Amino acid sequence: MRTIKTARSLAGALLAGAVAAPFPALGQGSGTDLQLAPVVVTAPRTEAPLEVETTPKNPRMPVPPNDGAGYLKSIPGFAMIRKGGIDGDPLFRGQSGSRLNVLIDGSPLMGGCGMRMDPPTAYVFPESFDRITVLKGPQSVIHGGSAPGATVLIERTTRRFAEPGVRGDASALAGSYGRNDQLLDAAAGTPDGYVRAIGTRSHSDDYRDGSGNRVHSAYNRYSGALLAGWTPDADTTLEGSAEISRARAAYADRMMDGTKFDRESYRLRFRRENLSPLVAKAQATLSYDYVDHVMDRFTLRPWTGGTASALNNPDRTGFAARTSAELTPSDRLTLTVGLDAARDLHGLRTLSAAEFLRGVGVDGKKRVLDMSFTTIGGFAEAALDLAPGSRLIGGYRLNHVTTERLNVANPPRAAEALHNAFARYEHDVDLGLPVTAYAGIGYTERAPDYWERTRAFALKPERAAQVDVGALHRSERWRGSVALFATSTADYILLSSTTGRNVDAAMLGGEAEAEYRVAPSWTVEASLAYVWGQNRSDDRPLPQMPPLEGRVGLRYDDGEFLAGALTRLAAAQKRYDIGWGNIVGTDVGANPAFATVSLNVGWRPKDGLLLAAGVDNLFDTTYAESVSRAGSSSLMAAGYPTTMRVNEPGRTIWVKGKLTF
Repeated sequence: MRTIKTARSLAGALLAGAVAAPFPALGQGSGTDLQLAPVVVTAPRTEAPLEVETTPKNPRMPVPPNDGAGYLKSIPGFAMIRKGGIDGDPLFRGQSGSRLNVLIDGSPLMGGCGMRMDPPTAYVFPESFDRITVLKGPQSVIHGGSAPGATVLIERTTRRFAEPGVRGDASALAGSYGRNDQLLDAAAGTPDGYVRAIGTRSHSDDYRDGSGNRVHSAYNRYSGALLAGWTPDADTTLEGSAEISRARAAYADRMMDGTKFDRESYRLRFRRENLSPLVAKAQATLSYDYVDHVMDRFTLRPWTGGTASALNNPDRTGFAARTSAELTPSDRLTLTVGLDAARDLHGLRTLSAAEFLRGVGVDGKKRVLDMSFTTIGGFAEAALDLAPGSRLIGGYRLNHVTTERLNVANPPRAAEALHNAFARYEHDVDLGLPVTAYAGIGYTERAPDYWERTRAFALKPERAAQVDVGALHRSERWRGSVALFATSTADYILLSSTTGRNVDAAMLGGEAEAEYRVAPSWTVEASLAYVWGQNRSDDRPLPQMPPLEGRVGLRYDDGEFLAGALTRLAAAQKRYDIGWGNIVGTDVGANPAFATVSLNVGWRPKDGLLLAAGVDNLFDTTYAESVSRAGSSSLMAAGYPTTMRVNEPGRTIWVKGKLTF
């Protein structure tokens, strides 16, 4: 039955992609302006070589979960490892965990869970941020380095007020399975300064897959942020911010649920531009983050006994500092130099099954620090205009990372000097159409992270060399890009559920995007992404690689009415290595091809107001992503079916209203 249903859905998806003209998609601005961004986003655009930028405040199709990984999934090359309704782990080009460098307002944030319940993106409420930028591969050293996959910058940028006033955004979303989100983001200020307050809430009940099976996936989360800035002139900003978030979430992929996700973050940021003819910009950031996380086997599911821990309560404290300066020694040369440092402490306390049955509480137990990390880095990155239309960009970073295991006798210690470097040539050519072509080579070294060290402390650092080539085009009707890469990694870290080891690995693949405005109100778009990985030491496939994926969409926007259709197709994944993977999960076997269709409509009754509605997974397909955690058999007692992978949501209907004032 499932095979028939999948085939029917695939046929329907292809048909919808072919005849999607009655369901075009959404753009922003008037129907005659061919350059404005879409209001309902299906695939963020590549804006510069190896750089993708997106505005998370705009509605998305398909509607994502209210976390950072769900938003990143819409970018070609990204996938998400599903665990439940929220807090999935993002992958880019098959790389996840600390192979992706995620910075929130310029500073790192690490989760506490030893089993990755809370990746950094779990603490991101996307619509409360202004911009998400993805820097592909090791082609920048400014933002921390040691990330062979990508660097993700999640940022708030409060514009200076030209005159006293108030501005902001408010939105509300309602959808299937009890989904409801709310956001209020308001700022008040004068040319001398501002105050900005942001509040979010998101809730969902358990969703059902395409076969009607309930998936243990309910969640509730909320956050609040307060920012205050001093802007005495257009070139100066001093901003302080405080943010808290709270959440609980059910997990279908394991024997525990996340019953507490408490986060506190504080930032102090300074920026000054146009200091002198030599110093174009100076910046400094100080940050503090604390995460207190509880996972247990009894709050959100029936207690099933056994000897495994009843409750784990890890916490994580992070301090970070950074300073940089952008120098302009000449009209042709820009040089960015800087220093950064971070201190990261991880602790843990647990409650055994026997203690739980005796009524012992975890709050009275002492926390034990189990690992600490200290990172100090320095970097220099330069951009040189060689000639009109030709640029050379390059940089070098040196990081020193010290790791200490604190909760064992004769605690081991590792100290590593990590080198990161890149060079990229860009050239603007006119082949009848304007094209920017580029080629780059990058090298990065990455020390094992907390999750890898807990499996095998003595793992060696990874050493990856990567070549990137590609081209971008933008004209009145056409936009497009192609990005190809090949990576060779020595001492690539593979993990099983109990141990880890180093192997030599190779990866290659890329992404392609195209967009064509067939008429002032109509746009066709398509994207393709693929990554291939090989464990060269054992001559086996590299695990946790997503399959070939393509998207085809059609958008319509006449300035008042909006509509859109998106077809997503993923090929079967037949390359796997059962039992091996990364800090997020391990391969569980082959995965069949699937296809889904999403539709949306919208209306702008007045400036600043958008009303949108849509349906995702139109044909109610039962499917799971290739890279996904296995379903937990411990949920059978509560009436949840066990699946090989955590299935994605079935047909989902949603409505959203957004007001900009």
